[in-house]
Amino acid sequence: MQIKDLLKRNLMIMELKSSNKMDVIDEIAQKFFDEGIVGSKEEFKEGLIKRESETSTALGEGIAMPHAKVDTVKEPAVLFAKKAEGLDYEALDGEDSFVFFSIAVPNGENNLHVQTLAKLSKMILKEGFIDKLKAANSPDEVYEIIDSYSEEEKEVSKPVEENESSKYIIGVTACPNGVAHTYMAQEALENAGKKLNAKIKIETNGSDGVKNRLTSEDIKNADAVIIAADKKVEMARFDGKKLIQRPVSDGIRKSEELVKDAIDGKFSVYHASGSDSKVEEVSTEKTSLKQEIYKDLMNGVSHMLPFVIGGGILMAISFLAERFLGDKSLAFTFLNKIGSGAFSFLIPILAGYIAYSIGDRPALMPGMVAGFLASESAGFLGGLIGGFLAGLIINFLKKICEKMPKSLNSVKSMLIYPVFGLLITGALMFFIIDPVFTGINDGLNNWLTNMGATNKVLIGALLGGMMAADMGGPINKAAYTFATGAFIGTNDGAFMAAVMAGGMVPPIAIALASTFFKDKFTENERKSAVSNYLLGLSFITEGAIPFAAAKPQLIIPISIVGSAIAGGLTQLFNVSVPAPHGGIFVLPAMSSLNQALFFIGSFVIGSIVSAILLGIFKKKEI
Repeated sequence: MQIKDLLKRNLMIMELKSSNKMDVIDEIAQKFFDEGIVGSKEEFKEGLIKRESETSTALGEGIAMPHAKVDTVKEPAVLFAKKAEGLDYEALDGEDSFVFFSIAVPNGENNLHVQTLAKLSKMILKEGFIDKLKAANSPDEVYEIIDSYSEEEKEVSKPVEENESSKYIIGVTACPNGVAHTYMAQEALENAGKKLNAKIKIETNGSDGVKNRLTSEDIKNADAVIIAADKKVEMARFDGKKLIQRPVSDGIRKSEELVKDAIDGKFSVYHASGSDSKVEEVSTEKTSLKQEIYKDLMNGVSHMLPFVIGGGILMAISFLAERFLGDKSLAFTFLNKIGSGAFSFLIPILAGYIAYSIGDRPALMPGMVAGFLASESAGFLGGLIGGFLAGLIINFLKKICEKMPKSLNSVKSMLIYPVFGLLITGALMFFIIDPVFTGINDGLNNWLTNMGATNKVLIGALLGGMMAADMGGPINKAAYTFATGAFIGTNDGAFMAAVMAGGMVPPIAIALASTFFKDKFTENERKSAVSNYLLGLSFITEGAIPFAAAKPQLIIPISIVGSAIAGGLTQLFNVSVPAPHGGIFVLPAMSSLNQALFFIGSFVIGSIVSAILLGIFKKKEI
């Protein structure tokens, strides 16, 4: 694929109308939309803005490369634009930007286009390239300039003439999106190496994976290491080497300075912490505790989500099969078994990958076991606690083992971390977390039993709200157990109706809010929320867990309000359900049409209330 295959004449703006950065983004997004490259202007614009919030894509020297990798992009494309008099695009050197290459990349696209964009990124740094583009007056001239520099790219570069004084410099470049800056920094550092007569090899961590990977021999022979990155890279392998960490922009703008300092031996010796497999964060700013916790949470949620969607939908279909074919049918048993099997992994996966985010690979196993233990009683809140405990315990063990001889590294990873990490985490879950949540469950059960039925509406609201309080935890279980006991003992499904309606509200409310308040949810959240319609209607409350785990302080209280309303309404309308599960699939078996309509009205009203509250109180996401 050639650059001209991505950069077409209809994707060129020879004179931007905009006079400021935000207007440029809007004009670029509009052009991509008008030419059919993106399906939604606003979503692509949001992607561009989000990328700019990470660090400005104006690289200095009059060039900017705004780019986004989002689902709304239909095909990879490059847009060229220029502004004769220039404008302030918040460039890294404080100067105006004149030439713009905007890159649109679809999520999940193959890597062929990335290689092409890497060529463009390197081309930008060629002498005279930007000046010629600034002077171009037509799309044809832009094409000719790009073609001429593309031919230069095909030429084999002259190798560095090594002598006794030549230094061997290695490095890694990486930017958040891995599309442009990664390769520009690589090119700049390599050019600086040639100019300063240093042998240089740069590994790129781009969106198409790691390229030009540094070998153990490279690292062993290197005189110095340059890390120009704004995202996670493998650091422990450079233990004992002279090393400097800088943002990727410095790799572009200060490449000669970095290479010269490397040659002169001005870098400090780097000492890795933790296990040899540790991946460290390279950033210009320290992240806050809140940001770290959120990052760890989202790592767990993102890995859990496929289990929620896949398992939940198959379970919902199994309930449909049960209703029409019976609980002995092959369709029901097969679908329910694999669906519930996937669901059994929800909390272990959530906890495991929270732990992994904190303590890297050694924390994965104790985190998953903690989640497994939590899934039996403590629910997803217990799983959250278990995941964080496992990660912190592994980091504690790493700290203790830091002074151990390197010859015992294998003992750490094969014995100390798995055995003691599991033992300590398991002990805390078994002797503290699980008994606490079990005690809460038993206490709530006894309390509900002793309440009687003096005020059915109040009890219904209480039961409904409890279903949303921890979504599978002790409070949820206490409500469900109480209602099930009443159902089995008296064959009266009134309290079960409150529990079922209350449990249906959280996922349906989230789905409704993501549909009608789109700007309050990210694109990925909106896509994953769609499945919550089916999960909620099927009485699968767990569909809301990924959202509750990400923002528990918002999602849980709002869900409780809607669920309590739904539960109370079922008792006000004297609704009774004929089965302890199934959601809307129990409707055909209800005693009358009015009963079915009142049940639907109860959970729909509760869901709408929670959805509106989410629309009001949830902050806008981009």
